[in-house]
Amino acid sequence: MNSMLRLALVLTLITAGAGLILSMVEAVTREPIAEQRRLATLRALRAVLPPGDNSPDQDTVQLLTGQDRRGRDVLRTFYRGRQAAELSGVAFQVVAPDGYSGNIAVMVGVDPEGTVDGIEILNHSETPGLGDKITLPGFKDIFTGKNLQNADWRVKKDGGEFDQITGATISPRAVVGAVRRGLEFYHEHRDEILADAQGGGQ
Repeated sequence: MNSMLRLALVLTLITAGAGLILSMVEAVTREPIAEQRRLATLRALRAVLPPGDNSPDQDTVQLLTGQDRRGRDVLRTFYRGRQAAELSGVAFQVVAPDGYSGNIAVMVGVDPEGTVDGIEILNHSETPGLGDKITLPGFKDIFTGKNLQNADWRVKKDGGEFDQITGATISPRAVVGAVRRGLEFYHEHRDEILADAQGGGQ
């Protein structure tokens, strides 16, 4: 019996010690991880927005886009870029749930009228050498200058005008669809996104 109690005590001490160490590590790494995420977001914003003199991650608008499977609100953040206090562009993230290997996250930059300035693939799990070519400039650049009025938002295989990648149609199709849906949301909520945007920030 005594040996059982000793074993239980030892296990309890080990568990408590491990929990303490993990909580200390989490406390120490929390801020650096948050800062790295902020820098990654800023890099993506710089890639899809025109040159500006503000910090777009400090000038944002959040709108409700729906609810997840657990009934929790899903918000989308719109980052507003400025040059000399004038709004120069807006960026937002969309997720394509229908990639070949799962979700594809995309940062989309548009001018205030809703024409694409650029896109950046944030993360994906597409097949190396095939679907992952969506990260190449040759694919991303075909979105520049496109909007809901001047483009047929389908890949060429489906009758649209966006080049698919040889041997990998699913990934480009997913990205094209996600960007189109993002542009439609932007168009429907443009007034809310741009409200109080000219000449000031948050």
